[in-house]
Amino acid sequence: MEKPVETLLNLDEIEDAATKVVSKKAWAYYYSACDDKISKHKNTEVFRSIQLRPKVFVDCTECDLNTKLLDNHVSIPIYVSPAAMARLGHPSGEAGIAEACRSFGALQIISNSASMTPEQIVAGAAPGQAFGWQLYVQHDRTKSERMLARINKLSAIKFITLTLDSPVTGKREDDERSGNVISSEAPYQTDKNDTGEIIPAADPVFKGMDPALSWTETLAWLAKHTDLPVVLKGIQTHEDAYIATLHTPQVKGIILSNHGGRSLDTAPPAVHTLLEIRKYCPEVFDKIEVWVDGGIKRGTDVVKALCLGARGVGIGRAALWGLGAGGVDGVKRTLQILTNETKTCMRLLGAKSVDELGKEHINTRLVEKEIYDGPSGLEACRANFRSKL
Repeated sequence: MEKPVETLLNLDEIEDAATKVVSKKAWAYYYSACDDKISKHKNTEVFRSIQLRPKVFVDCTECDLNTKLLDNHVSIPIYVSPAAMARLGHPSGEAGIAEACRSFGALQIISNSASMTPEQIVAGAAPGQAFGWQLYVQHDRTKSERMLARINKLSAIKFITLTLDSPVTGKREDDERSGNVISSEAPYQTDKNDTGEIIPAADPVFKGMDPALSWTETLAWLAKHTDLPVVLKGIQTHEDAYIATLHTPQVKGIILSNHGGRSLDTAPPAVHTLLEIRKYCPEVFDKIEVWVDGGIKRGTDVVKALCLGARGVGIGRAALWGLGAGGVDGVKRTLQILTNETKTCMRLLGAKSVDELGKEHINTRLVEKEIYDGPSGLEACRANFRSKL
């Protein structure tokens, strides 16, 4: 008999529990990453190389995780990253994740390749509950424009997350072995096999996705079809983080992400990009919100990211594993574990609120040896921007 989800103590136990009950196709899709999975594993390992610096003799009776993400109040700085095909793991799907987020006051970004419609996912939203919508721009722009028209009508969706780190799909061998077929052109479409198992119905690659996106053309096109603020997902260098700040007020935030290691293997983890920005252009943190995702397994990971300047910390696979392990209750257990661990870590550091966390609470010396130290492209970025004024 499987353990009840409330007895599972950490995210690895939740993943193990889900692995035992979900289908092989679901496991392959959730677990898979590109090539040798180096980036996927590095996303987690890099947090272990950061040491904490506790401050003692501090009254830690209270610990407040409340914060704002794009001016939306949230009760925890942990959000759910866009994670596709949730119904592969449990029939409640993305709506189940939304229900769990409602219980914790957490933000959820809905995947462009969700297994439910956005209308179904936000139907049970609480007043003030915030969602984002992930956009993969289609080569046939009219398809994306029709979707944006639908999103504009849903008041619970507060921003668009334009995903840039996967213009083409990486080679995901676990998916290939399982026969999974995923497409950004055919979201929400699912079939059932002979045993009643829900499977995605689409093409082997992100058929129809436009690989020709650019800073000027794409953002100008997007501005014609939505007034919602834009968050750029998939920033992996300090130069691109800086360029993003040149496109405010339309662009309100960036997510440092390597797509969970699913696109380009050996691409940097978000921690490396955070440190790059701090080294080369720290003004980015003052001009735009910086979020991260990838590899979060512990509350200490959440705290370390916040100490480095991240405002929001995303979990993708962890929410899917929670769903697979126990449906809505499994996702709630995932968020409860991370919330409790984050509070414990902050108390032991001597921080009473998210705003009190800073670089003085961590030692990143080991990681800094791995940070890019070549020539910066910032001067070229600035010169190019000035030439267009």
